[in-house]
Amino acid sequence: MAVKNDVFMMVEELPAVTEVGSFNPGQELSLSAASAVVMDADTGQVLYAKNCHQPKPIASTTKIMTALVAIECASLKSIATISPHAAGTEGSSIYLKAGEKLVLEELLFGALLHSGNDACVAIAEHVAGREEVFVNFMNYKAYRLGAKNTHFCNTNGLPNDQHFSSAFDLALITCNALKNPVFNRMVATKTHSITGPEGKRFLSNTNKMLWSYQGANGVKTGTTDAAGKCLVSSATRDGRRLIAVVLHSEDRWGESIRLLNYGFERFQNRTVAVQGEAFSTIGIKEGEKRTVPVSVAQNIVVALPVDKEEKVERIIMMEPELRAPVRPGQAVGKLQVLVEGEMVGQADLITMEGTPKLPAYQMMWHKIWNKI
Repeated sequence: MAVKNDVFMMVEELPAVTEVGSFNPGQELSLSAASAVVMDADTGQVLYAKNCHQPKPIASTTKIMTALVAIECASLKSIATISPHAAGTEGSSIYLKAGEKLVLEELLFGALLHSGNDACVAIAEHVAGREEVFVNFMNYKAYRLGAKNTHFCNTNGLPNDQHFSSAFDLALITCNALKNPVFNRMVATKTHSITGPEGKRFLSNTNKMLWSYQGANGVKTGTTDAAGKCLVSSATRDGRRLIAVVLHSEDRWGESIRLLNYGFERFQNRTVAVQGEAFSTIGIKEGEKRTVPVSVAQNIVVALPVDKEEKVERIIMMEPELRAPVRPGQAVGKLQVLVEGEMVGQADLITMEGTPKLPAYQMMWHKIWNKI
């Protein structure tokens, strides 16, 4: 154990999963997609990648961020009045009429299921007044999420040389968006109808994976000449949720299925730290207890290959000791988990018990005793 900057740092190597065969990541995956990635939605780990950080046109997968920002910034039941500008938006459309009034939730369904470009502009104008202002929100959100190769110029993905993202960034954005229950529900919806001035509009999700792949529950298609055929998909099996992204693919459905199958079949989740389970102690000065047990504030789960040993380490960064009084649940440091040297998870370290400060006469006795 070493001390660095008055914080204990301990590296603990955990037993690896049993090796049952050779493992070459992605060796059986030969994809036409210009870039692709599979990410574990719970851990954020990348399980497979091809050119995943290269900026690319992303077409209507843009609408993932459009919907997320709108859901976070406005009431779903607020009423939007459709402007002539929104109604006249080119490309894929839900055929909005100028002056028509719709609740925001219906516009979001129009954007996510039917990929309505007009719905996206109407959403932006309703939430931020002008599409340009809303796009600034989108770029700021991308920055806050750590999307380093993303820049939006519009809300719908219509071609623009300065409008791009990467497979990794799209997976990262989607991973965050799926934590929102409203977004999560919408992208898993196969069909929906919204009421308009000329009757109902019946929307069918453009994501064929919802009908054809076991456990599929999202997310968004995209197609333009510049971007080619794109797809961000997600699926859940046995409690694991994966996100696959393909950009400029000749077979976005087949390649997305292969990517998801690869993630489900070649990896398994392993819990490496359990909330409420003591795995260390911390010393207490001037307390009735000399030490208290320490645990993690939440479970840490990592994805590991099923057929290869991987070096898994837990790095404990913790205060060398605390001064009483100490309360249960008090933060004392962090636990980081590394797989092959790359950090894949972390959690706060907290005390499992508390202890009061020693009475003054006992503290005096301890001081006298320690001098003898």
